Amino acid sequence: MSIRDNEKLKAFLLKVIFPKNQARPRWFIRVFVNPFYHSTRGAKIRWSTRMDVVPFNDFRIGKGSTIESYSCVNNGMGPVTIGKNSRIGLGNTLIGPIRIANEVILAQNVVASALNHGYEDINTPIRRQKCTFSEISIDSGTWIGANTTITSGVKIGKNCVIGGGSVVTKNIPDYSIAVGNPAKIIKQFDQEKKCWVKVS
Repeated sequence: MSIRDNEKLKAFLLKVIFPKNQARPRWFIRVFVNPFYHSTRGAKIRWSTRMDVVPFNDFRIGKGSTIESYSCVNNGMGPVTIGKNSRIGLGNTLIGPIRIANEVILAQNVVASALNHGYEDINTPIRRQKCTFSEISIDSGTWIGANTTITSGVKIGKNCVIGGGSVVTKNIPDYSIAVGNPAKIIKQFDQEKKCWVKVS
């Protein structure tokens, strides 16, 4: 039986890991436990990054990748995986489960949250309702512009460009440029013509 299947043990461990009503693990988890579970060799995580990372979900970052200052990474609901040579820009927020491939650029103040709060019961405060989650994935070579929001369950393909300030609520296929709120595809790369073509 795993920890996930044992509700009493899971509840006890959550109390050990998190202070009451807080999402950030206790200092001794961050200092003495996480380094043994999560390897960050060959990557840079700036000192001001808030790492709300727990040992029971995966956190991985590949060689040559960087998480810039004032960002926040949270794997409490699911794993956060960042590939090689990717750049997580200033002030980003990543709430797992999220999979970011190799050679990806996230510019400044990008929010990618795979988490949704339940709101079905109007007699219960939203913060007390069950959360749901669905993995976000960003494939290799993609560039996400500043101040973009990526919502739960979205998949963004290879070598895409997401314009700054966009809100991405639906999947974006490989080799696409998407902008706006909600983000819409405006160009796609034509493999025969070898150029970007406007989408009518």
